[in-house]
Amino acid sequence: MSIRLRLTAWYSGILALTLLMFSAIIYTFVYYNTYQNTYDTWQSRIREQIRQSIVEQNGMVTSDINIENLLKTIDSRLYVQMYYYDTGTLKQSTNMAFVSNTFKFDIPEFGNVTPDFSRVYKDGRPFLMYQQVLQTKATGSPVLLQIAASTEEAENLLSDLRFILVLGSLSTLILAFTLGLFLARKSMAPIGKVIEAANAVQTSSDLSVRIDYTGPQDEVGQLISTVNRMLGRTEHFYKDLEESYRTQRRFVSDASHELRTPLTTIRGNTDLLKKIWTMQSAPSGLSEEDLKQMSVEAIGDIADESERMSRLIGDMLSLARADAGQTMQKELLQLGPLVEDVVRRAQFLPHRAEWAPGDLSALDGIAVVGNKDYLQQMLFIFIENAFKYTAEGQVSLDILVYRQQVGIRVKDSGIGMDKDEVPHIFERFYRADESRGKTPGTGLGLSIAKWIIDEHKGSVEVVTVKGEGTTFIIWLPALFPEIQAASAAETSSEEEVIDVEPDDIEKNDPESEDAKSRRNAK
Repeated sequence: MSIRLRLTAWYSGILALTLLMFSAIIYTFVYYNTYQNTYDTWQSRIREQIRQSIVEQNGMVTSDINIENLLKTIDSRLYVQMYYYDTGTLKQSTNMAFVSNTFKFDIPEFGNVTPDFSRVYKDGRPFLMYQQVLQTKATGSPVLLQIAASTEEAENLLSDLRFILVLGSLSTLILAFTLGLFLARKSMAPIGKVIEAANAVQTSSDLSVRIDYTGPQDEVGQLISTVNRMLGRTEHFYKDLEESYRTQRRFVSDASHELRTPLTTIRGNTDLLKKIWTMQSAPSGLSEEDLKQMSVEAIGDIADESERMSRLIGDMLSLARADAGQTMQKELLQLGPLVEDVVRRAQFLPHRAEWAPGDLSALDGIAVVGNKDYLQQMLFIFIENAFKYTAEGQVSLDILVYRQQVGIRVKDSGIGMDKDEVPHIFERFYRADESRGKTPGTGLGLSIAKWIIDEHKGSVEVVTVKGEGTTFIIWLPALFPEIQAASAAETSSEEEVIDVEPDDIEKNDPESEDAKSRRNAK
């Protein structure tokens, strides 16, 4: 049985019980205030008429009973009948003849008569009758006196009332059941939409389905709103899951491609070495010195590719740790010595462009809460990346200070890139089309740098013009000398991070107004 049918049945049952109680109360009220009053009234009148018409003494009437004399004082609406047991004579009031020529009340056996009122039916008509056996003083003959009043009017009133109550209750119940079923079906219709939406999601996996509901925000409305929000969140999670799955597949594909190249080189060189050193004699035209030179070159290629694989595996291990949610150990660091050390060591990196670090005095006294090794790795990634893509010109590093943040700007005059490529440069294995196959690298460096920046609650801005160069600005929450003492007291030496959110920083948005303000803040 459906919910709407059960609800309708319950409501109809309650209504039926209510109508039954209400009808019983009305019928009882009418019975005692109308029907019973009629009986009481007629009993009082009959007793009064008997008292006025018949004088008794020890059960004997004072004179012979004359029905004509009795009718002179009795109510004309009363029916009188006298029966003489000794002679079998029956006398009736004249109004009984108007009912029927053969109409008469039943005569009980002598000795079975009790002076009392009773309800009798004669020819289908209801009467209230009083009967008593009297004896006259003159003859001593027993006389049965019967006086009755018609209660047909009261009975008809109660009968009509019963009919009205039964018919009205049944009609009301049927109408209420029909309307209740209609309203229940209309009220439960949105639930049907929920079921349809769930079936649509189940059969077609279409999480974009939403339930169209314009009714009031009652329980059903709140349920539909909750289901719509749940579908929205599920769709969002499903898209994130699909994106993660695509990213994972792309990551595995790119990693396989990057690993296959050095492995192919290593395998080719090992096969070459195997052939060279397993031949019985040197190939024609090749001397021992030539074979030695070929072996050295092959071993050099193997060493270079092994080193490349080691870097790739190390980078992948760093990203795997980031995906696993590994938290790096942080401490209070003076930023000046850290950046100066990076600037000094950066001049020894392979580069063709001029290395032109700027003034670092703005870092005096500025500290950050972070990990020294990871921060240095991040800076080397940006500097090495600038060297790779700058064949001529210069690469510079300088410092910006804005509000409670310090910015490290790495600028090059290299090949630059299109603005459409900027949102993707921090993706794993992503490399601009022009650099693929031309510039060595795995495409994981910027992904690792971005993870390190995020772990330090920082942000990065990118400004690039194709053919003119690229500028990266790494913003980190800074502790200035006047607040370092208080901050150091609140910061744990283990894994706590200063909760300083970058103000109005738009990540990877080279056109933001705030970015322009900070670039001019120096």
